[in-house]
Amino acid sequence: MSAAVQNVQDALDAAGVEGEARTLPQSTRTAAEAADALGCPVGAIANSLIFMADDAPLLVLTSGAHRVDVEALATRLGRARIRRAKPEEVRAATGQVIGGVSPVGHPAPLETLVDETLREYPEIWAAAGTPNAVFPTTFDELTRITGGTVTRVDG
Repeated sequence: MSAAVQNVQDALDAAGVEGEARTLPQSTRTAAEAADALGCPVGAIANSLIFMADDAPLLVLTSGAHRVDVEALATRLGRARIRRAKPEEVRAATGQVIGGVSPVGHPAPLETLVDETLREYPEIWAAAGTPNAVFPTTFDELTRITGGTVTRVDG
């Protein structure tokens, strides 16, 4: 297990999560790749996306079935601007690389939003620190371990 995946597993253990991080032989960098590797619907993949909201990092956990509408989200949150974080901003905020960003295991807590659409899936899969590591969870557990705010993110 890589150091990044071990860091995520340690965070999961500390949060009382029963599911374990696992490293797969193929890439799970995109929601489509992850769904294919796991044999689940693409919507059951919780993409961990980092945005900059008025220059502060914002973690958005969104269903792999759709995209985040940054303009609508900015309005909903009362922010002037939300934009995709640059790779170096992602690494600084999470300690992880794009394509492997986990909902947990970051150097410091991040403001987190959880896509309400994920509630539709009894089992959700999220990245575990590298582009080919994942862990299983549920909507309620994901919301609990991230301290996330449930909201609509796609428009």
